[in-house]
Amino acid sequence: MADAAKIDLDVDAFLRWAEGREGHWELRDGRPVLMAPERAAHALTKYAAQKALEAAIVSAGLLCRMFPDGMTVRISARTAFEPDALVVCPSPLDLHTMEIPNPIVVVEVLSPSTAADDHGVKLDGYFSLPSAEHYLILDPDRRVMIHHKRGQGAIETRVLRDGLVRLDPPGFEAKVAGFFPEG
Repeated sequence: MADAAKIDLDVDAFLRWAEGREGHWELRDGRPVLMAPERAAHALTKYAAQKALEAAIVSAGLLCRMFPDGMTVRISARTAFEPDALVVCPSPLDLHTMEIPNPIVVVEVLSPSTAADDHGVKLDGYFSLPSAEHYLILDPDRRVMIHHKRGQGAIETRVLRDGLVRLDPPGFEAKVAGFFPEG
């Protein structure tokens, strides 16, 4: 296939193109973008967040599912992101899918190369989806969670360092510290 920087795809063509390729890819305005390798702190924070979400869903007895990175979220016909974790309610019936069209919670872990996108184009993109109620940005260096929540006509933002984060809907809470690795 042609150099990724020179091709122009819609999300359906991108999913066919990306299947089986090495690395994690996103689609930005029709162009495939290879995600940078992760630092250990990023990977451990992502894993801690995934575990915290899964445990909170189980504890609340909800018919939701946490998906780790690897799932595609279609933002528009020519843009798709791959968050570090997401929650969808209910779980999709087709577990062969590569795409989650209706996430209710989306999580991104900051890294030096992605911070501007996470706070900008991804914030706007995720909240363009009617299903998205919460967007959590995790800063592994400062151990801070930035919780963006859909409010009445506006996106509400809270910066959390400890305590509980309440994600309602779908109706669960988790310790902020649980989203970060120990030590």
